[in-house]
Amino acid sequence: MQADLNRVLGAATVLYSVAITVKPAWLARPCRLRTDADGEPSRESALLIRAIGLRDTAIGAAMLMADGARARRVATGCRIAADATDALLFGTLLADRPARAKAAAFAAAWAALNALSLRSAR
Repeated sequence: MQADLNRVLGAATVLYSVAITVKPAWLARPCRLRTDADGEPSRESALLIRAIGLRDTAIGAAMLMADGARARRVATGCRIAADATDALLFGTLLADRPARAKAAAFAAAWAALNALSLRSAR
């Protein structure tokens, strides 16, 4: 079951990451990044969100398609490291205090869930 959870988390990562790559506002709004009147983030924010989205798409795909326990652990370790750094940076540097708390909690929870899935990732 744990290996299945690990693959599900990889697939969920891919889906969400592709979504924010296509529609950066889906990450910009909850983080309370500056948006225009239509709710779209600035070009600079959209660029960085897309970079995060593509990074996470690659990591999620590696989790999903890894063949063997070692490859799966390495891919999941990358996911955990990315989420931990997101939690640290979003949790300390976002301008909006409530957004900082929510973004950090979400990233930390995702890191913890991925760590849990490592227990028997095969």
